Amino acid sequence: MSWLRALKETARSGLALERRRLEPLVAARGALGLALVVGATLALFGPSVAASSAFGAFQAAIATFQRSYRPRPTLALASGASLALSTFLGYLTGAHLVLFLLLLALWTFLAGLAWAVGPTVGIIASSNVAIMLVTVTLPTSVATAAGHAAMIAVGGLVQAVLIVLLPVRRWGAQRDALADALAAEADYARRLRHDPTAPFDPVPLMTARSAAAVTPRQARRRPGELHGARGLAERIRPVLASLADPAVGAPAEGPQRARVRELLGAAGQVLDACAHAIRHGEPVDLPPPAVAALRTPDTGAVLAGAPRRAAARLAALLGDVVETAEPRTETAAEARARPTLLRLVPVALGRMRAELRHDSPVLRHAVRVTAVATSGYLLGTALPLGHGYWAPMASVMVMRPDFTQTYARSVARFGGTLVGVALATGIVQAAHPGTYLSATLAVVCAFGMYLFMRTGYAVSQAFVAAYVVFLLGMVGEGLTQTVRERVLLTLLGGVLAMASYAVYPAWETPRLRGRLADWLTANGRYAARVVAHYAEPAGGPASPDVREALLDTRTARIAWQEGVARATHEPVRHRGLSHTAAGDAEHAMAQFGRVAMLLEAHLPERGAPPVPAAAALAEALRRATERGAKALRERQVPGWGELRETVEAWDRGEGAPDHFLLHKGAVLLLEALDELSAALER
Repeated sequence: MSWLRALKETARSGLALERRRLEPLVAARGALGLALVVGATLALFGPSVAASSAFGAFQAAIATFQRSYRPRPTLALASGASLALSTFLGYLTGAHLVLFLLLLALWTFLAGLAWAVGPTVGIIASSNVAIMLVTVTLPTSVATAAGHAAMIAVGGLVQAVLIVLLPVRRWGAQRDALADALAAEADYARRLRHDPTAPFDPVPLMTARSAAAVTPRQARRRPGELHGARGLAERIRPVLASLADPAVGAPAEGPQRARVRELLGAAGQVLDACAHAIRHGEPVDLPPPAVAALRTPDTGAVLAGAPRRAAARLAALLGDVVETAEPRTETAAEARARPTLLRLVPVALGRMRAELRHDSPVLRHAVRVTAVATSGYLLGTALPLGHGYWAPMASVMVMRPDFTQTYARSVARFGGTLVGVALATGIVQAAHPGTYLSATLAVVCAFGMYLFMRTGYAVSQAFVAAYVVFLLGMVGEGLTQTVRERVLLTLLGGVLAMASYAVYPAWETPRLRGRLADWLTANGRYAARVVAHYAEPAGGPASPDVREALLDTRTARIAWQEGVARATHEPVRHRGLSHTAAGDAEHAMAQFGRVAMLLEAHLPERGAPPVPAAAALAEALRRATERGAKALRERQVPGWGELRETVEAWDRGEGAPDHFLLHKGAVLLLEALDELSAALER
């Protein structure tokens, strides 16, 4: 993709606006907290302290909007405390340019590395650096700076208290995640009626798994219906696939296929009803036709063999989902543990330390953002425009570890800032609003920013720019700075951010082969563990080692898909894996995983007769996929010699297992790997 087209596509994504992602009640709560903080501190301490506390409350509310399943009050408190510390340290060194630049470089570098922990931590850390650049200009002494830092922390505390007192959809994020997972299963069941080999995107299940982990405090308060249904949804997916697939299930046409379609449709309706109940915290209202279809007594007469077993298992699992979705109580011992913030500190430091390698995109981002912030601050200070922190503030706020987000946000931020600064500065210079009117306008702008924070980045940035202008106007800072000067400094920050990626990039495109190799390795281990359980039955579909391998395949698949999405708009050559080849390879890998999932759906229970031949197939699968992954990384087309020899020997009757599903599955697995090789050859 050319640079011009890449810029066009990324700019379009930064300007997109989706109404369904607006959350007016949450935005109003954040604005209310800001208004309380600003009003109280204005009356008690004056405009300067009010501005500091306002930044603390503003940043704390931003933190609660991030995609995180931790308690929102905890995020607000952590954000306010970290910003207070950043501001105080910044003021201590602010009078000495060299010391402040060293602190800015250290703080920015750590904020860049914080993306290794996750986007929530990365965004909060980046925002702390950006706001610190403004707040360090407000105090006049060390004691005053300490007071300002304390008031910033108080701003975070007020937002945390409001979240507790005025909850908006308590457990709403967790409910939505679990409901989305069940709704995805329902949609999958309906698609299988018409396409027996339809693909399934595991992202909703992975998201629900992340949402299911809770802290000890959350575990004592979590509604019971949010526990258990996710695990059942995980077990339903392979059963649905095995029931629909004609290779191992009912024939493609005839009475059995008609019965399978009826069962799949009923399963979709039941799962939809459970998703609705969980999303809204209501009792499950099952559609009578779906219940009747699942309870029809002639299933055993119509279906036989593997389809019959799958139908019986599906009915039992759906019954468990319905029972789980009903509102009930739960003990803390039943919950998946999520570490507290204090226990997360060594984990976060370990992840950041692991990124200190030359090929890490997170390390490259940390180096880029550090260089841009320090150079932007120096340039902004040297230029005769006044208040040069606008340049590094713009850079830090838009820069992300990948090209697409950085360029999209740079274009959107400049456009939004241009509008916001122009309107706000024009109002200040024309109307000369007093302290309280400026504070009111700042709160209104904050509400607009919160409202459009999840979508319409350019619109939200217009409100952010206006918020800063009005807040500084409340203090009397920056009144002499014109629209032109602020826009020029913002443009400078955006240009530095965009240029840094061109000079020191971390392209995703060259890493796609490595991500595909990781997915192949994970898929091979999953398939090998599933097949090995036919040789030594040990626990059926709920076997822990199979479950662990399945989660690894999903993680690798999501990493691949995210990598492809980031690489799509990069202005670089594909270097051995074109967009067409990537799409074909993804289809082949999905087919491989689907076949392994079909085999998992019919794993023998503990104590069932073993199938000794399965051990040889499991070992062949593991070796073949590991060698194939090595060939992928070396830019070669992988071969599957050992696995092919095993399957061909079975076809000749040499050591073939007396198990139709296992023999057929081996053939399908080899066909999927051959499709992968063909995609790479093209």
